[in-house]
Amino acid sequence: MLRRLYHDQPETFAFTPANQAWAEAQMTKYPEGRQASAIIPLLWRAQEQEGWLTRPAIEYVADLLGMAYIRALEVASFYFMFQLEPVGSVAHIQVCGTTSCMICGAEDLIAVCREKIAPNPHQISEDGKLSWEEVECLGACANAPMAQIGKDYYEDLTAERFGEMIDAMKAGQAPKPGPQNGRFASEPLSGVTSLEEYAKNRISENASVQLASTQNDTLRRIDGSEVPLLTPWLSSAKSESPRASKSRGKTSTAIPNPDPTPPKVQPAGKKPATLKAARKSGADDLKRIKGVGPKLEKLLNSLGFFHFDQVASWSENEMAWVDQNLEGFKGRATRDNWVAQAKELMSSQETDVI
Repeated sequence: MLRRLYHDQPETFAFTPANQAWAEAQMTKYPEGRQASAIIPLLWRAQEQEGWLTRPAIEYVADLLGMAYIRALEVASFYFMFQLEPVGSVAHIQVCGTTSCMICGAEDLIAVCREKIAPNPHQISEDGKLSWEEVECLGACANAPMAQIGKDYYEDLTAERFGEMIDAMKAGQAPKPGPQNGRFASEPLSGVTSLEEYAKNRISENASVQLASTQNDTLRRIDGSEVPLLTPWLSSAKSESPRASKSRGKTSTAIPNPDPTPPKVQPAGKKPATLKAARKSGADDLKRIKGVGPKLEKLLNSLGFFHFDQVASWSENEMAWVDQNLEGFKGRATRDNWVAQAKELMSSQETDVI
């Protein structure tokens, strides 16, 4: 399936302060120079904030992670979890249409979507509240047919029940997730054949359904107001004593917000020779080095690098210094092998170095 960016894009994007703090904290999970590994969670956070993934959002995340725009776009266009066009303001419904669900009635669910939401996939309803699409297997085959709405699965659906859920969502209600036919989880429709004693004593809802309902978290998108689990993986993160944690759990669900700023790393290596300005012949186009865009070229110029021969002369120790001082792009020089690229550009004025 061809996935393109939507034709009508907003001019700008920026994370909310809470989401920005969360995003920067996620980046500290990875070694210096490998922040691009956080691309999927950051794109997902941007989508949760806006409802869909816009081009400015993709480029914003790319800049945050020191990635070329095309690399971030490759990720966003590859994974179908990312919506590249506007969706309903209340919910985007994903109906599983693969074998088990299709056999058990997925086509009836799709017919309900066409009738109650819009005739075509990815088309927003007239009231702007809902949109839908058919997706590949979501892994709930024992409870077919099913649909994913927001964060949750709605299983054991019938066309009638599905229609009621859609009407409820349009009316501002959040249907309870999980099996819709009274099943506890994924036990046989005819009843349990093992663990019968457990079945007699079980609660009416499984833990996932109960938690989603209790937290009113079934349709609500992540907005940064959630309990901020920012950097518990950092060795410098503050921790509580078991007694304090137990006491806190009785009165509040808030979790202390550790400092999201990672410990500062002293710049390594030796600073290369720099220039105060480009030579009289004019600065080289450093953007011809693969991985260097306008923003990174401007940063290199501010550090005193204007010419290919400067980059080509860096020693391993000097390269380490450059990598540490590329704020927002740390590790890029080594990763993309700028020295080899610069040498080739000097000799042939072209580069095929990857």
